Amino acid sequence: MRRRTMTNLILPKDYNAKLSLRETQRAIKIVKDNFQRKLSSELNLDRVTAPVIVTKSSGINDDLSGVERKVEFDVGATGEVAEIVQSLAKWKRMALYRYGYEPGEGIYTDMNAVRRDDKMDNLHSLFVDQWDWEKVISRSERNEEFLKDTVRKIVKAAADTQEVLCEAFPALEKTIERDVFFITSQELEDMYPNLTDKEKEDAITKEHKTVFLMQIGKVLKSGKPHDGRAPDYDDWTLNGDILVWNDVLGRSVELSSMGIRVDKESLRSQLQEKDALDRMKFDYHKMIDDETLPLTIGGGIGQSRLCMQMLQRAHIGEVQVSVWSEDMRKECMENGIFLL
Repeated sequence: MRRRTMTNLILPKDYNAKLSLRETQRAIKIVKDNFQRKLSSELNLDRVTAPVIVTKSSGINDDLSGVERKVEFDVGATGEVAEIVQSLAKWKRMALYRYGYEPGEGIYTDMNAVRRDDKMDNLHSLFVDQWDWEKVISRSERNEEFLKDTVRKIVKAAADTQEVLCEAFPALEKTIERDVFFITSQELEDMYPNLTDKEKEDAITKEHKTVFLMQIGKVLKSGKPHDGRAPDYDDWTLNGDILVWNDVLGRSVELSSMGIRVDKESLRSQLQEKDALDRMKFDYHKMIDDETLPLTIGGGIGQSRLCMQMLQRAHIGEVQVSVWSEDMRKECMENGIFLL
């Protein structure tokens, strides 16, 4: 049983964390240390450092679904306006070009961001921590099968990490199914025409446990996309979300948003669809248009969400430190959920 509250929390009945606070911290380290090593090995990625702030004029900050406000401030030393990153989708592709990476090679980084307009609930925090990764690919690899193969490797890295964690803490159960079920957003809409988008995700993930929902951002037969995606990083025909079923919350959890990135044709097409061709003035967009930047695949994998899933916790605030309302803290404490 679970119930929702006025603060949009899901409060599982008789919830009891399986690890102590100190054990939780050790478990988080096991997850993060092992997963990034396994991800790096599976996808052939080097770890690199990455920015927390970028200049507004660069146009390199991630626009997410295109409506979120960025945290910005003026830089006293230069007079420019800077922004705290929302993710590093564009920066990573630029970095691969600048650092001279070749097809089959890539990078990953610890990305810390602030998303001021994100709601706060069991899965959402104003503070975002994820592994952002990007890899150079060839023109022949810009296809669905290559995308699916990459998804399977990421899920394998997660499932292998889960094995290590459960060996260290036998009280924990395995929560990530290795076998991935692939489905497009249009197929999902056709399957559940009367459900909301979130209800559709829950229904398919409850059945298949680990799901890759593909082609997010493109307009469906219903006249709207399944979910919003910025037009200038993922190719909407070659992207998707990794979803896993969470028994504690009784719902699906998105662990990763990823995809093969836009080439010059899909960039212009998607910008035109969103009436955003003015973005072609930015260097990043020009470098895709003139094919200076390499073709890539990439994404972000939520660090705290992965820890939350594997540690079987009810709230993301149990595995990361962030800002929460007093009402939420009180409700959580009354229901056995201790926010860090």
